[in-house]
Amino acid sequence: MAGSNSTALKGERRTQRLLSALLAVVCVIWVLPVVSVIVNAFKLNTYVKTETFALPTAESFAGLSNFVTGMTFGNYPFWKCIAYSSLITIASTALILLFCSMAAWYIARVDSLFCKVVYFLCIFSMVVPFQMVMFTLSKTADMLRLNTPITIPIVYLGFGAGLAIFMFVGFVKSIPLEIEEAAAIDGCGPLRTFFLVVLPMLRPTLISVGILEIMWVWNDYLLPYLVLDINTYRTIPIHIQYLKGSYGTVDLGATMALVLLAIIPVVVFYLCAQKYIIKGVAAGAVKG
Repeated sequence: MAGSNSTALKGERRTQRLLSALLAVVCVIWVLPVVSVIVNAFKLNTYVKTETFALPTAESFAGLSNFVTGMTFGNYPFWKCIAYSSLITIASTALILLFCSMAAWYIARVDSLFCKVVYFLCIFSMVVPFQMVMFTLSKTADMLRLNTPITIPIVYLGFGAGLAIFMFVGFVKSIPLEIEEAAAIDGCGPLRTFFLVVLPMLRPTLISVGILEIMWVWNDYLLPYLVLDINTYRTIPIHIQYLKGSYGTVDLGATMALVLLAIIPVVVFYLCAQKYIIKGVAAGAVKG
């Protein structure tokens, strides 16, 4: 018996080591593109093409010139790209958190066929590829004047509602109904009950959804490219795509530098807030 237990224990350890080695290889594969961007952001354009995975040397090191070139390329100020990306990201996330949390509360508390249909439509929207609706969406956005940085958050609200409502509904169902009934007895109407009682309790899921939506909207390229007038409004991903010279040549060094500037804020933000994502998903999604 002792021998069989020892053999089984050795087998488990061997399996754990193999899994650890496999996951280490997967981590290296995932991190390699990020490392490549960091390395090439400080190399001259010629060496980015010929020595892509080599570390910068005294001959190939470009210093901060790639960053200066990328931010001053063309006639479009880079600070406007930062401003438009920040405006769209903040406004879209705020709309999604506010309206989706209210809709989820209503769906979770009102037992009707209408609420069930709306909920399943929101879930269904998560599996519909964006490419199926992008041309129709672009035309509709132009017709409804949703093609500016101030109005495009409404479009993001529609696309981000599926995941947000799914997570919010799961968490609301875990909140005891007696708490809301006590608030109603104390004289709170629906709005006061939501904002003073329900919304503070939604904090873990609010943070989780907010982090996921910020990462999505900040890095999104296709939707702003289709909806916005790119000659007037450019986000950071669109500006990076336009780093081209004559005859279609691309300054890869400047491109890598701006990609690095674009990913640093969202990576730092995610690393600082990743624990809230785990808490929010565990608190909400498994309760529905």
